[in-house]
Amino acid sequence: MSNENAVFSQQGFGASLGLQAPFGLLLIDFVNGFADPAVFGGGNIPEAIERSKGLLASARQRGWPIAHSRIVYQDDDSDANIFSAKVPTMLGLKEDSPGSQIVPELAPERGEYVVRKNVPSAFFGTDLAPWLTQRGVKTLIIGGAVTSGCVRASVVDAMCWGFRPIVVSDCVGDRAIAPHDASLFDMGQKYADVMTRDALLAGLPA
Repeated sequence: MSNENAVFSQQGFGASLGLQAPFGLLLIDFVNGFADPAVFGGGNIPEAIERSKGLLASARQRGWPIAHSRIVYQDDDSDANIFSAKVPTMLGLKEDSPGSQIVPELAPERGEYVVRKNVPSAFFGTDLAPWLTQRGVKTLIIGGAVTSGCVRASVVDAMCWGFRPIVVSDCVGDRAIAPHDASLFDMGQKYADVMTRDALLAGLPA
């Protein structure tokens, strides 16, 4: 055990939340702009998108409530905010912009909720929490991009809203691997369970 792990364990971090039904799935910002290394992508995001295809298919087969998120700014930039001030290129993500469209291989189906947001968290200022609550979700399975940004922000807010977050480690990606790894460690110690897609699917109730 590394020194960092030992310190966290000694202080009581990293307890398991477990897999408690009912389940829901949230896929965060798997849009064309985050799939493209020339825009907001890179790193291990392509692998996360590929692995998420099986996760999404399994969630649909099991009849889970499924939500997707996109970053969308008004066409006239009237909702420009601190996030876009820090990352001005985010303002290029408009309702009809190609970069803001969910990648075709993970495109939402009828009945799946699409959250439009202009900040990192899929919960902040949206109806995602009541939508999940209305459908009885207790454990929220989470994939998406990027691990250190919108995924982490959404995981923290999911926990604050009383959902049990499960971060699927190979279904989240980041443009750089160091923040990806650090964020998985941090979320696993404080806010969520972290497991691979195959371990999750194997551990689900029959």
